[in-house]
Amino acid sequence: MCPLLKVENVHKRYGKEEVLKGISLELERGETKVVIGPSGTGKSTLLRCINQLTPPDQGSVWLEDVEVTHARSSINKLRAQMGFVFQSFNLFSHLTSLGNVRIGPIKVKRMKKGTATCLAMEELERVGLSDKADAYPAQLSGGQQQRVSIARALAMAPKLILFDEPTSALDPELIGEVLEVMIALAKDGMTMLVVSHEMGFARSVADEIIFMEHGVIVEQGTPQQMFAAPNQKRTGEFLHKIDELYGETG
Repeated sequence: MCPLLKVENVHKRYGKEEVLKGISLELERGETKVVIGPSGTGKSTLLRCINQLTPPDQGSVWLEDVEVTHARSSINKLRAQMGFVFQSFNLFSHLTSLGNVRIGPIKVKRMKKGTATCLAMEELERVGLSDKADAYPAQLSGGQQQRVSIARALAMAPKLILFDEPTSALDPELIGEVLEVMIALAKDGMTMLVVSHEMGFARSVADEIIFMEHGVIVEQGTPQQMFAAPNQKRTGEFLHKIDELYGETG
């Protein structure tokens, strides 16, 4: 059986700067992989290349047996199968939480409004926000907005979800409520590729950690191996620095 997601030799350049220099990885059904690395090393660009928000210059991306990067692929149909949770929430300010979550099923899946409303309420309850269904984004905390974003992704019944530093825009006291939702999703078997610096999350739920720097994968392995005895000196240096800053790797 083919992997759920396969990334092969993906390159991306902006002008003279080569941001991705041949990234390859695979994600099996039910796996959670966490991508870590310094800022500006291509992690977010990788996610955007996977769902074609930023088409790669070279290489291919496959969702099961369909090549996402093929010129003839129906990218909107494929994107509907890959949830994307951004660090900046990206909610529609003129819609309530309920409206934000049900708009995808209505517009993309042509679901009837009543059915979409029931589905949206189920997903809001799943992220602990059923009592905020009628609230607008401006009335919600950052953590609540991000949980609405996750509910919005879940409402499309995606095959996997891409998370681009989902807690980086949050105040420290709000990070935990988002990570709790993500941990529950991982335990429920949701396939997730997560760009994050939350090492506690990576240690507790990741099947594999991928360390990127300068547009390449330096090392990848299980949390136990990466934290206890990384093969590359640079990996150990980075994790030590993160531990000094956040105290989360120990």
